[in-house]
Amino acid sequence: MELLRLDELSHGLANLSMFPYFDVAHYVVSIMALREQPGALEVSRVSPLACWFSSMLFCFGGAVLSGIMLAEPPVAPLSNSTNILLASVTWYLVFYCPMDLVYCCAAMLPLRLLLSGMKEVTRTWKVLGGVAQAHGKYKDSLLVMVANGWAKGAGGGLLRNFEQLVRGVWKPETNELLKMSYPTKVTLMGAVLFALQHTHYLPLKKRHLMLIYTVFTVVNKSRMMLTGSTSSPFAAIESAVYKTLFAGHAPYRALPSDGNKACVDNGTTSTKEFSKNGAAGSPDGGEGGPPKEEAEPEEAETASCKKND
Repeated sequence: MELLRLDELSHGLANLSMFPYFDVAHYVVSIMALREQPGALEVSRVSPLACWFSSMLFCFGGAVLSGIMLAEPPVAPLSNSTNILLASVTWYLVFYCPMDLVYCCAAMLPLRLLLSGMKEVTRTWKVLGGVAQAHGKYKDSLLVMVANGWAKGAGGGLLRNFEQLVRGVWKPETNELLKMSYPTKVTLMGAVLFALQHTHYLPLKKRHLMLIYTVFTVVNKSRMMLTGSTSSPFAAIESAVYKTLFAGHAPYRALPSDGNKACVDNGTTSTKEFSKNGAAGSPDGGEGGPPKEEAEPEEAETASCKKND
């Protein structure tokens, strides 16, 4: 009986329409995330056009990146006037609503929890749509399906550096490939699962996998918001895989610290000065060299450098 109810629930999820309520939730949460970026409010006052364009990248970045990867027009997502109008109205209300009513209301924990959960539901559809889109063109390429599903579900994060350039910010260290955030990781996991299901390597029906993945993402997102935790649920697995496969057996030697580097530079300078004095010779015609009193500090300095090394 319970299995029958779960099957009906999975059917209902598979037939659920994202427009307009879930799409609006996605727009609200995405644009609020942009507003909370450092300097975003200042940009919204100085250049509303740049702020609007950044908001559209947050909302439709996945579809744009997916189009680029599959050699399709990247402006195709912008051809849907209804979605663009809806996202633009949301952008205006989040940034410019009188008394900041929309942002203040949406930032309340109960409402934000609901909106974030609805956004996670749209993530399932985006990842699945990206995998299915790639499967239609490259049926036997598992890698292309994973990459396109990942791009469509987490394109806003993957295009973050370009979006920051629109706002006049350049932070290459925030590249998602260098340090993935939780949404990027969970989207990659979903892309792998749906790609395996499409190629029949994962013996699950599509609607059942959709239900499992959606419940997992919604529950984890809610847990992280309620507890204020920023730790990824995959941290233990990531650490084990890294230590097993990528840590290696011989650790690399650490780069010299500033103090050691200065010590080496001083030693080099002293050696050069010593050579110069030796080449010039002493005034009485004997072999050149520094006086004994000057040589001793240099020897002590050299010994100190060796000790630090």
